[in-house]
Amino acid sequence: MTRKRRATEMNNAGEAEDNHHVPAAEEMKHAAEDSRDDYDDSSVSSQESGPIEPQPEPYRKKLKEGEPGTLTGRPLRLYADGIFDLFHFGHAKALQQCKEAYPNTYLLVGCCSDEITHKLKGRTVMTDQERYESLRHCRWVDEVVEDAPWVLSDEFLEKHQIDYVCHDALPYSDTSGEASEGDVYARIKAMGKFLETRRTDGISTSELIIRIIAEYDTFIRRNLQRGYTGKDMNVPFIKEKTIKFDMAVDKVRNDVDGFVHKWMSKADDMQHNFLELFSKEGRLRTSFRKRRKIIKERLSERMSEMAREGLC
Repeated sequence: MTRKRRATEMNNAGEAEDNHHVPAAEEMKHAAEDSRDDYDDSSVSSQESGPIEPQPEPYRKKLKEGEPGTLTGRPLRLYADGIFDLFHFGHAKALQQCKEAYPNTYLLVGCCSDEITHKLKGRTVMTDQERYESLRHCRWVDEVVEDAPWVLSDEFLEKHQIDYVCHDALPYSDTSGEASEGDVYARIKAMGKFLETRRTDGISTSELIIRIIAEYDTFIRRNLQRGYTGKDMNVPFIKEKTIKFDMAVDKVRNDVDGFVHKWMSKADDMQHNFLELFSKEGRLRTSFRKRRKIIKERLSERMSEMAREGLC
C-alpha cells in the first residue's frame, strides 16, 4: 500500500545558497505542524520488511519539489553511527527508519573501531571487521564509514557532506570527554542536524549477552557436545569436568530410561501375545475349536456311512 510522507517548507532564508543547511529543531517543530502533503514518496515502501513507525514530528522536515531528499532533488546524505555488536533486527529497523526518512536518501553508517570502543564503552563480542561486514550486508546501508569518531566534528560532517545525523533522542553520555555538553549528540541537535529514530523494544546487544550468561552452563554443555574444549571457551578446568560429569550422568540416566522403556514395551508385547494366544477368543482356543469341529464332522459322516451299510 502506498504511504504518504509529510513534507514542509524550509524556513531558512539562506537555504537557496546552501543545500546542506538544516533548520533548527524549533523551526522544524513548527513546520511539522503544517498538515499539507507537499510530496508523495510512494516509491519508498516497506511492504517486504513490514511497516515501521514514522519519524517523530519535531524532527521531520517537510520538503518542496526539487529540494534535497525529494525524487527530483539530490539525495539527502544521512549519517547513523554506533557499535553494532551482535548485529540484530533492532539495528536493522533503526537503519531502515533512517533510509526511509525521506524519498531520496543516501545512508552512511559509521562504526567505531575495537580500539576506541573497548576503551570508552567496553568489550565487544565481534571484532570491528566483523561489525563492518555485518553492516555492509544490511540492505538499508549505502556506505560504511570504518573507524568512525566517537564525537562528530565539523570537519567530519563537512568531509562526508552530512545533512542529518540519525539516532534515538535519548542523551548518550560522552565517556571520551570531547563533548562539553555531556551528550554526544547535543551539539548536532543544537545545529538542527539531528534526525530522531525510535528504538525497538525487547532486543539489544546487552539483552542477547544476558540471555547467554543466564544459560551459561547450558551453552557450555552445548559446545562441549559439539567438540569444543574448555580451553576453547576459557572455561576453568574444574568447571569443565563438573559439566562433563553431569553430561555423563545424564547419558547413563537416559540409557537406563531407554533400556527400561524398551523392556516395558517388550513386556507389553508379550502380555498382548499371551492374551491373544490363550484368551477365550485367542488363536490357540480358536484352533482347538476348529479342530474339534472337524473331528466331530468326520465322526458324524463315518457314523452315517456305517448306518447306511448296516441297513443294506
